[in-house]
Amino acid sequence: MGNRIPEDLLEKIQRTSDIVDVVSEYVQLKKQGRNYFGLCPFHGEKSPSFSVSSDKQIFHCFGCGAGGNVFSFIMQHNGVSFTEAVQTLAEKNGIDLPTITPTDQGKTLSKDAEKMIEAHELLKKFYHHLLVNTKEGQSALDYLINRGFTRETIDKFEIGYALGSWDFITKFLSKRGFNLSLMEEAGLLVKKNNSDDFLDRFRNRIMFPISDHNGATIAFSGRVLSEEKPKYLNSPETKIFNKSKILYNFHRARIHIRKNQQAVLYEGFADVISSTESGVEHAIATMGTSLTEDQARIIRRNVNEVVLCYDSDSAGIEATIRAAKVLQSAGCQIKVAMIQEGLDPDDYIKKYGSEKFRNDVIGATVPFMTFKMSYYRRGKNLQNEGERLQYIENVLADLTHLQSAVEKEIYLKQLSKEFDLSIDVLKEQLQHFQSRQTNVSQQPQAKNAVSNHMKRNPIAKKKLLPAYHTAERMLIGHMLRSKDFSQKVLERLGLQFNIEEHKAIVTYLYGFYEEGNEENVSSFLSRLPNSELQDIVSNIAMITLNTEVTEQELSDYIKQVLNHQKMLMIKEKEADKKEAERNKQFREAAQIAMEIIQLQQALKS
Repeated sequence: MGNRIPEDLLEKIQRTSDIVDVVSEYVQLKKQGRNYFGLCPFHGEKSPSFSVSSDKQIFHCFGCGAGGNVFSFIMQHNGVSFTEAVQTLAEKNGIDLPTITPTDQGKTLSKDAEKMIEAHELLKKFYHHLLVNTKEGQSALDYLINRGFTRETIDKFEIGYALGSWDFITKFLSKRGFNLSLMEEAGLLVKKNNSDDFLDRFRNRIMFPISDHNGATIAFSGRVLSEEKPKYLNSPETKIFNKSKILYNFHRARIHIRKNQQAVLYEGFADVISSTESGVEHAIATMGTSLTEDQARIIRRNVNEVVLCYDSDSAGIEATIRAAKVLQSAGCQIKVAMIQEGLDPDDYIKKYGSEKFRNDVIGATVPFMTFKMSYYRRGKNLQNEGERLQYIENVLADLTHLQSAVEKEIYLKQLSKEFDLSIDVLKEQLQHFQSRQTNVSQQPQAKNAVSNHMKRNPIAKKKLLPAYHTAERMLIGHMLRSKDFSQKVLERLGLQFNIEEHKAIVTYLYGFYEEGNEENVSSFLSRLPNSELQDIVSNIAMITLNTEVTEQELSDYIKQVLNHQKMLMIKEKEADKKEAERNKQFREAAQIAMEIIQLQQALKS
């Protein structure tokens, strides 16, 4: 992990932070055998599937897959970065830490990137101080209070104020040793025309810090106080800020998203802040642009159901449809919070209050299909036969995309009842649309689209793993428990694992042991660069294994791993052989056939 905390200090904090004691502050645990079990705090469940191992100092949920060590638990539960989790545990145990800069977990940041984040963190605190503690920031503070912001919210979201000066921040950063050219690259300064001098990018604006998904400040959005344009001025894309991959408030909302098993997606910062004030804390927003595939994948990794709560004007409705399509492609289930009167969420809350917003908007969401039916009605006179037929055809065309036969039946009955049509006729017409859709999907491009969609959709029901996959898990399980066993695997198998995640894990594990570390799953988890790998390792570490591994067992595991690679090679060779035969290259085909036979014999040996 990218951090500036000495390894020996991390180990000390970890040793003094017993995971059972830490987790018990948030989850009611009951001992069963060697481990402790409770209801998972990261997803709703009625039967305990959340396990904590005192021996290994790790946790794993067999329901949602979350796992890790004591640092991981604090990060996920409190929605904080690695460094903040370390600070929390250090303070709890009375351990002093050196001054540290939050970094993007999962990356080893360059020195330039670290300085950029350090500058953003410094300015976030400075801007906030200017807003709440100085007479220069009083008018901006008054503006926010008049708009309904509470002091608690201003502090929580660390909202600040940038002075109207052209070069105050430039001098401020220069005095603290920051390279001004690098600060321009970071998006905090701009260069004067035809000059080597720099100016402040943000002036006389209310400043909203933008954090990465681990809580490090990486950009700002500044709202103007006057009539000056643009109304919002955002940081440009930089080495540390890619707006297509960042969701506003995600680092705070992640824990609430998992608890509610739902994310509420908005278009703007103000909507998220108002929503959170109203008690809807699983709120996130895009960065002033349309939802991207990267953002949708991030959401899907954390939750299945997404509520779209966009503006209720025409532009908002169009944006809702676009976002829903992107989310559906990522495998999400969509609901829509419908706001009347052409209001945006922030205005609705200010007009009607938090309780009405929670109950009548977020609490009254409708399926995406219901929303689209309402959309298709807009501007249509359904008494007119032509427009009525167009509406019905639009609905039937969309029903072909629904997977659930029950859902289709419900909407068909609605159409049948509303327009006094035979349900059999509607089903016949739906079948016609489905046949047409099937013909289109058989085209090569459509086939690829379907294939990609299937890859993105996770399978809820756990399937029996292939033999080679199970063998790799067993090998890693024993490697986590024994440095000597890991050395044997290194000598006989190296990095020839088939599952990419497994290959990454053993690479880190070989390095962990090479540095002289002893077997310690909890410490090893801190070396892994992302939560996905941590979840896999914590799951494998919970497997019950024999204490001793015979030579025969080891050989069998390695054979399963290598045989899968040989089987893949055989398939490739068979395809090459057919291609050679089609091209009448019979000598080459015969040579490939011999290679296939040799590979098949190797499988049996």
